[in-house]
Amino acid sequence: MTFLVFGKTGQVATELARFEGVTCLGREEADLTDPGACEAVIAASDATAVINAAAYTGVDKAEEDRDTAMIVNAMAPTAMAAAAAAKGIPFVQISTDYVFDGSGTAPWQPQASTGPLGVYGASKLGGERGVAAAGGAHAILRTSWVFSAHGNNFLKTMLRLSETRDTLRVVADQIGGPTPAADIAQACVEIARALISEPGKAGIYHFSGAPEVSWADFAREIFAAAGRDITVEDIPTSAYPTPAERPLNSRLDCSSLMANFGINRPDWRAATQRIVERLT
Repeated sequence: MTFLVFGKTGQVATELARFEGVTCLGREEADLTDPGACEAVIAASDATAVINAAAYTGVDKAEEDRDTAMIVNAMAPTAMAAAAAAKGIPFVQISTDYVFDGSGTAPWQPQASTGPLGVYGASKLGGERGVAAAGGAHAILRTSWVFSAHGNNFLKTMLRLSETRDTLRVVADQIGGPTPAADIAQACVEIARALISEPGKAGIYHFSGAPEVSWADFAREIFAAAGRDITVEDIPTSAYPTPAERPLNSRLDCSSLMANFGINRPDWRAATQRIVERLT
């Protein structure tokens, strides 16, 4: 069994590269601003499944660069999914909690009404719709708050800032599930394998770490794991304005993933401890 992965340097792609039979494609092999080229790569491949772990992830930058975000996050995955469907192989697309408007406090169900607040979420939602419309065996895996020992993420930012500060102001009214990149990679591989023999399980699924937490409390856990005495001051989202609006409620209901694939939510606290120990 072999997997063709779009993405090479991102957090999830880096973790996927550790699996046997995985070929990761960087921009030089497959430029996502050229959907046709991505489609051609799949058409010429003998892989048994395709995973798209590449994306335009600049949430704020996307507000001023809508065209590129739409090509990379919507048009490219649509082309990939069509090519995978034509070859009769599964396609796994990683998506995001940003497809929702962040209202309420209940965990979002996979089939809940979407309502992205900005360009990034809208572009990812466009990709979801294109993947589903391609008609092949597919899984859209929405996740949230990705972190790891590599790339750019909240955990690494907090560790860096704590080297020169003893007090940090962190948003406390956004709630979600931090998700280890390694667990996302594992879930993608397991889903792709299952879809080969059970294409009827195609659909939208949610996967995030447990338990739900605020960014401020996530920061506290990071500093505790690092043994750093840092004071975290809770602030509202309104006190930290950004070009793109963030969803306040990023809780995801992951029960259907467990029911259909036997994949449990990872404990982000245990992963945080492991990653912090590796980085400090």
